[in-house]
Amino acid sequence: QVQLVESGGGLVQPGGSLRLSCAASGFISGVYVMSWYRQGPGKEREFVAVINRFSGTTNYADSVKGRFTISRDNGMNTMYLQMNNVKEEETAVYYCNARDRSRTYWGQGTQVTVSS
Repeated sequence: QVQLVESGGGLVQPGGSLRLSCAASGFISGVYVMSWYRQGPGKEREFVAVINRFSGTTNYADSVKGRFTISRDNGMNTMYLQMNNVKEEETAVYYCNARDRSRTYWGQGTQVTVSS
């Protein structure tokens, strides 16, 4: 089992910045990919960014390229999402996702509200 705990959400003004964290624990040795997803009010959950836990290779949704940065710490147990120049339409619950060879794991989510 892998446990994921997100933190760092809150209220931010349009154009502002916020950094989300996802702490992974449990049997994480087999986790090879970690991602961020988000689900806005009345919307489906959508992909935001992904990082290969070992190589550090990243990929982003087109809507966040150039503004968001996904990263992990050297111990590879914590993942981050640096969000810059955020937009009101990016108000959502942000979820951490991890995958090993047999399962996909989700955190409980952290609320990000972009509003003036």
